[in-house]
Amino acid sequence: MANGQWYPPEWPDRIRALAAGSLTPVTPKRAATVMLLKDTGTGPAVHMLRRRASMAFAAGAYAYPGGGVDPRDDDRHVGWAGPTRAWWADRLGVDVTAAQAIVCAAVRETYEEAGVLLAGPAPDSVVGDTTGPDWEADRAALVARDLSFAEFLDRRGLLLRSDLLGAWTRWITPEFEARRYDTWFFVAALPEGQRTRNASTEADRTVWIRPAEAAASYDKGELLMMPPTIATLRQLTAYETAAAALAAAPGRDLTPVLAQARLEGEEIVLSWPGHDEFTKHIPTGGAPA
Repeated sequence: MANGQWYPPEWPDRIRALAAGSLTPVTPKRAATVMLLKDTGTGPAVHMLRRRASMAFAAGAYAYPGGGVDPRDDDRHVGWAGPTRAWWADRLGVDVTAAQAIVCAAVRETYEEAGVLLAGPAPDSVVGDTTGPDWEADRAALVARDLSFAEFLDRRGLLLRSDLLGAWTRWITPEFEARRYDTWFFVAALPEGQRTRNASTEADRTVWIRPAEAAASYDKGELLMMPPTIATLRQLTAYETAAAALAAAPGRDLTPVLAQARLEGEEIVLSWPGHDEFTKHIPTGGAPA
């Protein structure tokens, strides 16, 4: 492997099965992930997690805080500040209830996995330190799904600050993958007074790293990543501050990126539209090249 692209060993067989019509794609689950940024003296850094080696999916790969949508967030009343749910529905390309659930997932997962909460008691405020034992008890209840995000916000008298998020891109897991997600990537800045920590049971390491540095380490094969992660890192290198990245988010194209597999002679060609660096050529009887 010349770079750090994570490539599941079972993909060639699954791609061949999909091409032969013997594999039925599973429906992707809705998910959200957040590229949390903070400014440094040499440009913004992004918060990343390394997935534990014991994980069944993408073990050892670096990623951002994120996870699946909680269906309870579709229709429950959620304290809300910033752009309306209707605005988010138009931006994300979904209906209003789905938009609420996706934005809730982005904010909830950032709190669950990084200890950072994009919420405040008023539309123009954000909570400060969230590391106390009472906060940790609520965070654990959210992780266990014993507490819904709407209940959590209501209990603490908080409003979700949707204006602190910017929708960046959308990737859908390839049709031949056993675990599929329709994932919206967001960008956000670390709120003043808050700090990150490794609060995820799925990660064994967290880092703040400049996107260009992370991309260079991926190119050397030192950091393992999935295509959406390295693609978004390369996109972030263009911005000199977290605010600049957030300001660029509303103009970003959210057309879903979905891998395509096609037969060409004696090989299968796997590609991600618009991202030529991830193209793989798979001999019909061999491993990817």
